[in-house]
Amino acid sequence: MSRKVLRRGLWAVLGLVVLYAAVPRPPLREGLGFSQAVFDREGRLLRLTLSPDEKYRLWVPLERIPPALVEATLLHEDQHFRQHFGVNPVALGRAVWSTYLTGGRRMGGSTLTMQLARIRYGIESRTPLGKLRQMLRALQLECTYAKDEILEAYLNLAPYGRNVEGVGAASLVYFSRGVEHLTLAEALTLAVVPQSPARRDPGRDAGALTAARLRLFDRWVALHPEDAERRSVLAQPLPVRAPEDLPFLAPHFVGRALRASPAGSSVRSTLDLSMQKLLERHLRQYVERRREVGIHNAAAMLVDWRSLEVRAAVGSADFFDVAIDGQVDGTQAKRSPGSALKPFIYGLGFDEGLLHPRTMVKDASTGFRGYDPENFDGEFVGPLAAEDALVRSRNIPAVALAKQLRAPGLYGFLKQAGITGLRSEEHYGLSLALGSAGVSMVELVELYAMLANGGVLRPLRLGTDAPRDEGVRLLSAEASFMVLEALEKGPRPSQSFRPEWTRDTVPVAWKTGTSTGFRDAWSVGVVGPYVVAVWVGNFDGQPNPAFVGQTAAAPLMFELVDSVRSRDADVRTVRRAPPPGLSRVHVCALSGGLPGPHCHRKASTWFIPGTSPIRACDVHREVLVDTRTGLRACVPGPFTRAEVFEFWPSDLLRLFQKAGLPRRVPPREDSSCDLEQGASEGIPPQITTPEEGVDYNLRVSSSAPQTVPLAVVTDADVRRVFWFVDEQLVGTAPRGEPLHWAARPGTYVVRAVDDRGRSDVRTLRVRLVR
Repeated sequence: MSRKVLRRGLWAVLGLVVLYAAVPRPPLREGLGFSQAVFDREGRLLRLTLSPDEKYRLWVPLERIPPALVEATLLHEDQHFRQHFGVNPVALGRAVWSTYLTGGRRMGGSTLTMQLARIRYGIESRTPLGKLRQMLRALQLECTYAKDEILEAYLNLAPYGRNVEGVGAASLVYFSRGVEHLTLAEALTLAVVPQSPARRDPGRDAGALTAARLRLFDRWVALHPEDAERRSVLAQPLPVRAPEDLPFLAPHFVGRALRASPAGSSVRSTLDLSMQKLLERHLRQYVERRREVGIHNAAAMLVDWRSLEVRAAVGSADFFDVAIDGQVDGTQAKRSPGSALKPFIYGLGFDEGLLHPRTMVKDASTGFRGYDPENFDGEFVGPLAAEDALVRSRNIPAVALAKQLRAPGLYGFLKQAGITGLRSEEHYGLSLALGSAGVSMVELVELYAMLANGGVLRPLRLGTDAPRDEGVRLLSAEASFMVLEALEKGPRPSQSFRPEWTRDTVPVAWKTGTSTGFRDAWSVGVVGPYVVAVWVGNFDGQPNPAFVGQTAAAPLMFELVDSVRSRDADVRTVRRAPPPGLSRVHVCALSGGLPGPHCHRKASTWFIPGTSPIRACDVHREVLVDTRTGLRACVPGPFTRAEVFEFWPSDLLRLFQKAGLPRRVPPREDSSCDLEQGASEGIPPQITTPEEGVDYNLRVSSSAPQTVPLAVVTDADVRRVFWFVDEQLVGTAPRGEPLHWAARPGTYVVRAVDDRGRSDVRTLRVRLVR
């Protein structure tokens, strides 16, 4: 070979290399939009979305496509795919001879690679120039990609009737299953569709599809004679679903899962479709039954607290009901949780050593620097154990406990928990303890799951492959356990017996909440491995006296609990074990303090050693009584005997009297008793009004006398209180009764002195306002 020829050859090769490098690498899937498929945890399709160009198109890796479908497609479309270089000259020659020279049957002659080039790059291949472009693109594809890459792209982009492209979407749309689960008949059906997608549309087969499938089957049997017996099955039309019949299930949950996943991806969700349908049915039926009292909407969630997987989520009673704003997702909406936040106040109190479950707390009329909360029933029940106050949802003890919490308190707890949309702490004040901040159901469920997980907060998971967050600790395992133990003691709605009296029962640690103004009713419970949450209300915030957590939300929640229990054995078997840092101790059943020699009624309670408060019972006290007069003696003598009495503060004594519950209070002291001795014993008075840091206003325009009430809580042995303003006696009042002082503008020092010489002091500021 001459040098000249060799040089020309090298230049030709170099030119081809430059030309190849100059032409952009042909993309296979870049720039295309894809559908998203969402499945439940068992692989059942919940929704298949349209791509941005209104196609049902899913990308499925070649290894997930069954070999039968791949082989049938190559057998039907391009038997020599593995041998040719993108163009099959023999097939092209045969097509030209039959179509143009002899006038025989029209034949295509395109290889699978050529078909991919036409589909991917929108080439009009019916003209000679278009066919040439198609072949050049096919050659370029073969030079750029491996055979398996080209085959994968074709199977994912080929037309399968209507607006369905690719075997992944086609198998879901027509056969309601993933491509990896196709039968032989279904695989052969899809193999013949791309050659004539309009005539062989699986959704409306007029015979052409079945005939083509049988012709392909005859060729298949020649290679796989063991399948010959299946001919009778393939001769029958297959049950096929049309694209318009695609499922649209769990719409609110699926919408959230789609937003949380990358575009064009498929999602294997945590949702259990059977549980989802169960919740939807219960909500629909419950709303229908309670429609006469104005209940038209509800939302609910079921979450496995062990994995934080959402098993069911219903955002509204009817997604398609415009009248109730059904497309609003109630699991995401910010609503006032009411008393549903109280368990976390007590959990913080347990961790800070402010109380244990049997600590006595006061449910009495109390002011907190101008904030005067009331209980839901407008009544006060007096002293009760902390766990009873939580179960009975008493407001005053919860607010009083929230006020005692160390910074950052409940507000900081909610911030650390990731509650979004919170205003400043000053905006809420102590009303935050009663649920004045907006919280979503998702956030509330995460908080209750945190209790079940020993105080560690983790985010909910929507996908089975979602990462497991390590979480953040908000409470100790001991405090979390004590809170749930307390919540388990609440009787079910309308249940007159204690839950432990029944043998076949599953404990439910639950709490209700009712927002101010009756706009939201909540009930959240932990049962077995699940957190169950229910909300009843209106998305437009319209109030309704029926929206009470105990009567509107709790009955629905327990319907869900009972149904889930009947379906899932884990509800009965999963039990929480007390953490090793907890102990059980005996305390005085009446006061919650360590029982002294005079406390004969004891109760057992959980106790965190080194944290829980250790206080001796100060309600039961032994005093000397003169047997002749019945008065309290100060020194022992021949006519005295020791007796045990209950020393209750005056505000609680008043509540006992109001409720008709007599207490054994100590008798009045003998006049001979030394005042100095009495002042050194017992509990000093505590001024409740005026409140510290609160200014009292006098109206200039008022003609009536204006007074400031002076009130104090005293020990049980007090009969009368003396009130001093700037060291001047302004009046006396019987125990438990206020004194109304005619106020004047200025700043004063107010002192309350009981008849045993004990005192308390408060600064009072009175302002004159117009």
